[in-house]
Amino acid sequence: MSLASLRMPLGVPGYQYETPAQMAEALALQVAEALRGAVSERGRALLVVSGGRSPVPFFECLARQELPWGKVQVSLADERWVPPSHADSNEALVRRHLLQGPASQATMLGLYHPAENLDEAARLAEQSVAGLPPIDVLVLGMGDDGHTASLFPASANLPAALDPACPQRVLAMQAPGAPHQRLSLTLPALTGAHLQLLTIQGSTKLATLELALQPGSAEALPIRALLRPPLQVHWSP
Repeated sequence: MSLASLRMPLGVPGYQYETPAQMAEALALQVAEALRGAVSERGRALLVVSGGRSPVPFFECLARQELPWGKVQVSLADERWVPPSHADSNEALVRRHLLQGPASQATMLGLYHPAENLDEAARLAEQSVAGLPPIDVLVLGMGDDGHTASLFPASANLPAALDPACPQRVLAMQAPGAPHQRLSLTLPALTGAHLQLLTIQGSTKLATLELALQPGSAEALPIRALLRPPLQVHWSP
């Protein structure tokens, strides 16, 4: 199976690469071009990314791009509710692999805030992103279960987070069976991005994407809520 064999929604292009390294390099070039364009047009750019192991090669390729990094703000599509000093922190991952060298001039806006409970942490995160402009570039991944950002099937707040009219940009989320509670941008915050890129690797996730392209509910496979223009899908084996 390949992207070419999938019936993508009208207006959603799919790009296939021979290796993850090729995909990382191509994504870095595309994202850098979009960020330059945003800085040229509006004097600043907002890049929002996800964590996990898969984006690391992309982060390292992007860090090597020539950009007006001092005018770029980097934030997160989701975060585990752990401090940046924790090994599982997405913010720590981005700082370690992207905000290096000249890219260290970019401003990092994390989602984690210490609080008495997760709902309070989500409220504080909501306050921190409330003044942000629409996202210029959004780079998402997808899990084998069809989650993206931290929009997990069976999470209590998932219906609210997937509501196109959700007034919040950040909600508390729970990944069933995972050790850490989560914070996630909601669907309106994600789909408001100018350039939306979904990156996936391997045959298992390609099979999940194929399933998500079939009729069904977004609550069963949350990625379904984003499989529409202007999203682009990028895949490598």
